[in-house]
This record gives sequence, C-alpha cells and structure tokens, in this order.
Amino acid sequence: MPLGRELTIGQLSARTGIAVSAIRYYEVQGLIRAERNAGGHRRFARSEIRRLSFIQIAQQFGFSLERIRAELARLPESRTPTREDWAGIAGTIRADLDRQIAALEAMRDNLDGCIGCGCLSLESCALYNAEDKAAQRGTGPRYLMGDRSSDVPETVGTEG
Repeated sequence: MPLGRELTIGQLSARTGIAVSAIRYYEVQGLIRAERNAGGHRRFARSEIRRLSFIQIAQQFGFSLERIRAELARLPESRTPTREDWAGIAGTIRADLDRQIAALEAMRDNLDGCIGCGCLSLESCALYNAEDKAAQRGTGPRYLMGDRSSDVPETVGTEG
C-alpha cells in the first residue's frame, strides 16, 4: 500500500457508513484486508471501500457471508480490482438476482389468490389445490415457490 493513501478504520467507517465493529468482523472473516502500521494500527487500502460496499449490497439482497466471501475471493489481492474484475463478479450473481426477481414478481402477482397453499382462501383452494395436492411437492407455499398446480398429479379418490 503506498504511504498516505491508506485509510484508518475510523475513516473507512465514516466513508462507508459501516460500524467499526462490523469492519473488524469482516476483516476477521477474511472479507477485507488490512495492514498494520509501525504502531500496530489497521490501515486499509482505498479499494476496501468497494469491497465493503459490495458486502453491504450483497447482504441486502440476501447473499450469505459465505457466498460473499467466495465472490470476493475471485478478486486479485496483489492489486486494486479493476472494472473488469468487478464485472466478473456481477456476471456470476446476475442469474441469482434474476431468480430472486422472478420469485418476487410471482409473489406480487399471486398475492390476491391462493398463497399456495397456506391456506388463506378455502374457497380458492378448492379450485387451485383440491384435496391439498400441493402438499405432494413439499412443505410451504408451493405455488409461490415456483410449483404449478399442473405439475402436481391429481389425487384419485379420498382418503378416509
């Protein structure tokens, strides 16, 4: 790190809005790196601002610290990451974000109907989820999780 270009942990906290304790935690977790000066104080490269920004955004979108660590591990340690380095990470998480968007759109579009099947509307369930056929696919709101009623075989007869 060139002398004078590094940031103290307080400066990094002020710049990113992330608490000093969280920055220390991310360092311990291997998500960011610091060097120590002669007095033993942490000094961070300015490029750690971008890493912390990525951590914040990725967490807001529900990515685990393990996943974030794996993505950040793809960045070079020997130099400041370039736009191309960051584009590589963006490309790998884009598909996950697209899946999340599709799931959110499906939930939004189906909130006024059967929650598939929780069961919020007994009248609708008689149509969409007769005899609780969605349960064959597993627990939870199956139709909002991506299952379709046409994917579930019709039940034959009644159990009793």
